[in-house]
Order: sequence, then structure tokens, then C-alpha cells
Amino acid sequence: MNPLHRRLLAAAAVALTTGAVAQPLSTGPGPGPGQGTWPNKPIRIVVPFPAGGPTDIAARVVGQAIGESLRTTVVVENRAGAHGFIGVTEAARAPADGYTLMMASIGTMAINPRLHEKIPYDANRDFAPVSLVVTVPIVVVVNPQALPVKTIAQFVAYLKANPGKVNFASAGSGGSSHLVPEYFKYRTGTFMTHIPYKGSGPAIADVVAGQVQVMFDTLLTSTPFVKSGKLRMLAVTTSQRLADYPDVPTMAQALGMRDFEASSWYALYAPAGTPPDIVNRLSAEVDAALKKPAVARRLTDLGALPVGGLPEKLAAFQRAEQAKWGKVIQAAKVKPE
Repeated sequence: MNPLHRRLLAAAAVALTTGAVAQPLSTGPGPGPGQGTWPNKPIRIVVPFPAGGPTDIAARVVGQAIGESLRTTVVVENRAGAHGFIGVTEAARAPADGYTLMMASIGTMAINPRLHEKIPYDANRDFAPVSLVVTVPIVVVVNPQALPVKTIAQFVAYLKANPGKVNFASAGSGGSSHLVPEYFKYRTGTFMTHIPYKGSGPAIADVVAGQVQVMFDTLLTSTPFVKSGKLRMLAVTTSQRLADYPDVPTMAQALGMRDFEASSWYALYAPAGTPPDIVNRLSAEVDAALKKPAVARRLTDLGALPVGGLPEKLAAFQRAEQAKWGKVIQAAKVKPE
């Protein structure tokens, strides 16, 4: 691991180490009185992306909190690769006993099902939704040394004057960091070359290093570098400006794109067939965790907005997101890479 990656994980303040595939987040004496027989062994959360990215961060923060509450060990296992297919498929095929969960993203659960003709899982049938954990605003960040622009309008002008000279990084084909800039290209009539990575951690690291000029990133991974001045934030893709960055305009304000709105999100799932009482208990535990000041502060400090809610809320939200991004994929003629 190079020094930049180590600084990235330290700045995120959640990913404990990338050298291990699985790391315990919390330990305890086992289930307490009145908890029945579940849980009586460690719970694992499969993350279909590398350590250090936003999905991993969300899993670690929430996993630690629910592990402490359930008085058991929660382990995060990073199963990266193949657009998230490897980890998601592993979680879908796991025993539906409440001991395997998955922290998934907008890319794996809403975009991939509409972007790819064939995928090895069914996002709606193969999983029991647990809770929508957080939504995360997407921001346009550039390396100020590699790209001499200070506003999103200057960025558009630069792209038009220098076609083919700008590369944008993504956490992998099919995620929000890929699809949102593709839609941006379509709406602005510009061109950038897509450079996919295996996760947000290595992608943003190369933007910071100047290997790639720009990324449409989540605040979870870009915040430390924006605050340190290593990256410059040009715009946000939400409908409102961000409270911590009041001088950064929305895409609508800067370019007049009133309907240009997008946020990333991360949610917890169990394999389909997991007993409803366990699913509901997990949902309640996530809700309780997100209401804890220390947990909420840890997430909001990194740019995430805690959500929570019932499993039914996540199921409806997921289907709405699939419909939304399916229209974007069609309009922008995005093809999988």
C-alpha cells in the first residue's frame, strides 16, 4: 500500500486497515438476556468494494454500532471486483440466517440492474431490504494542479476547448461516480474519458496524485482532501447547496440545469428468506445507531446524511431509483464497460 492510500484511510477515520480481508469491529460477551438465540456468533457484513471507499466506511461505522448494541462481533469482509458482482452474488447466496448482511450502493442495487443486460443477481428478489443507511451528496472535484479551472462553468469551457484531454475517475463502471459524469457529458455536450477503478479509495487517490484530473465523488471520500486543499470542489449535484460549503453552487445554479440532481446512497441488506423478525430487529438497530450522536456526527463529518427507516421504505426507494437511473442510462446512451 502506498503512502497516499494510507493517508486516505486515516483521513476517512473508519477503515482500520486494508491489509486484511475481514476485520472485527466490535466484540462482546454474546447475546444478552431476552435476545433469544440470535445472535450467538459473529455477524459479517459483505462489502462488494475495497476498503477505504464510501460503502466500506458506512459498513464500518454502522457495523461497529450494531455490534456493540447486539453484544456480538461484527466483521466487515471486502469482496471487491467485477462491478460489485462478486460481493453481491456472494451475499445473495449466503445462508438466510441473519449472520450475513451486505452493505450495498446505488450502483449495485439501482444502476447495475438497468445498465447491464445480464447480471448474476436480482436486486429485488435476492435480498431482504433492512435499512437505507445514508444518502451522500455527489460533488465535482478536480486536482487544481492538473486542471486549471476554478468554477464549473470554466470546467465546461475547458472541456469544449480541449476535447479528449480530460480523464475522469470512477469507483468502477456502473456506479454513481460513472453514471453521473456520463449524464453531465450528455447534458453539456462535452467529452471526457472514463478511467474506472476498483473502488472509490484508489480512484480518489489517483485524482489527488494528479494521475486523473477530475472525479464526480461522494463527500465521504473527497471531504478530507477538499479541506486540505489538495482537491477543489466545483459544484454539487444536489438540489440545495451544502451547509458546510455554502460558496459551492449546485449544478442547477451554475449551469441552469434545474433537473440535474443526484445523490449516492448506501443501504443494508440480508439474503432473501432471512426471518422477518431478524430483519426487523436489524432495521431497528440501524435506526437506533443512526440516532446516536457519536455515530451521526461521524457520518455527517464525512458528508453523509443518516436516513434509516423501515425495510419497506428501502424497498420502495430502491425501485424508484432503478426507474430514475434507467431513464438516465437511456437518455445519455450509457453503455457498460
